[in-house]
Amino acid sequence: MIQVSEAASEKIAGILASADPRNSFIRIGVVEGGCSGLSYTLIVDEQVTEGDILLNKGEFSILVHADSLPYIEGLLIDYEERGMTGGFTMNNPKARASCGCGASFRMENYRGEAKKCD
Repeated sequence: MIQVSEAASEKIAGILASADPRNSFIRIGVVEGGCSGLSYTLIVDEQVTEGDILLNKGEFSILVHADSLPYIEGLLIDYEERGMTGGFTMNNPKARASCGCGASFRMENYRGEAKKCD
């Protein structure tokens, strides 16, 4: 379903440890926007809503709303450090094109609504 690398798992566990770990999740989703049309969201969330799917990853759980799942099925989340920068990376086997920074993508059968990146 969704894979999380060891480096990303360690980073997510650390982020959630600074929140309230009993009530916090990492929420992964997709929204319209970005230069390629669809953008990933990755936030700490404490609310499970109707339509959410809870994925247990051992030290933490991931929330994905059922509406986002078709866009990120098979996603690999990694974390890379590069000099003074770094961050989470998304390797999406369903993406057919992505922007230079990797924050937005489009699919073969859905392009989304492209908007200028912030």
